[in-house]
Amino acid sequence: MNPKARRTVATRPRTLRVATVQFESRPGDKEHNFAILESFVRKASQRGARLVVFPECCLTGYWFLRNLSRKQLGQLAEPIPDGPTARRLQALAQSSGISIGAGWVESGEEGVFHNSYVVALPDGRLHRHRKLHAFEHPAIEGGSDFTVFDLPDGWRVGVLICYDCNLIENVRLTALQGAEILIAPHQTGGCRTRNPHLMGVIDRRIWERRHEDPQALRRELRGDKGRAWLMRWLPSRAHDNGLFLVFSNGIGVDDDEIRTGNAMVLDPYGRILKETCRAGDAMVVADLDAQLLPDSTGQVWMQARRPELYAPLIVPTGREQSVRKLKLSE
Repeated sequence: MNPKARRTVATRPRTLRVATVQFESRPGDKEHNFAILESFVRKASQRGARLVVFPECCLTGYWFLRNLSRKQLGQLAEPIPDGPTARRLQALAQSSGISIGAGWVESGEEGVFHNSYVVALPDGRLHRHRKLHAFEHPAIEGGSDFTVFDLPDGWRVGVLICYDCNLIENVRLTALQGAEILIAPHQTGGCRTRNPHLMGVIDRRIWERRHEDPQALRRELRGDKGRAWLMRWLPSRAHDNGLFLVFSNGIGVDDDEIRTGNAMVLDPYGRILKETCRAGDAMVVADLDAQLLPDSTGQVWMQARRPELYAPLIVPTGREQSVRKLKLSE
């Protein structure tokens, strides 16, 4: 971390209250999904949050996208920042006075689409991240830029969407650009996989009987298909890079899979500050203390880096594949 960034940390506000949300999106119904978002923004504001984070593609819906024709995808997608959803999110951030992050499908240049995430700030600014490792639809292309910026509250944040967080290089590069908070919107858990030791599909009947047999669903959401899988890697992203991590996720039915929620906030030591434990729409709020950042293990390790040794990291090995191909083989 550069000396300028370290000096900046010392002068920032001592705490930042953040909220993270899990909710079940309705496929293709932006109006319904935005109404849910608005209700959580009100709750976050009432609890004094300065940043509220929502899941990946929460406003358009997610896994059903792969079933759409290119024309149908185009009818759902919108430009950013000039589309109606971006403007509506911008107005909500300004009226509520807090920063809001939410995702939907973007119609980009020359007929290209992106899985994008927008953070609208109360001062009117919008920041967009295009998912780097996109695979949701043949017409959805991956972005090529890292997204790191400053909140009006004086904290520096980065955004990585779902699969972006799986690759350790992405999180490290975001941290090296000075990010103190990683906004990590997901739609994960309960996924099909070729790996017998990783996740797996949750029987929809278990979800539908969640009120009659809550323990059966709890075992799935907290077990290897959900929280236990996250605990294998998510805390290390925060710990190894010395940053706070705000994880948001879908919950419930997502086309033919069941998302597992587990929205949580982690500190720079990989410790969970707050997390959801509900089989439904929910929000948790946590206070981030900037005093934890400078001496965190990850920050110290980054100061010990020897960049002159790392040139082989950017040399292709011949094993690289499109994430779309990797996902389709799972």
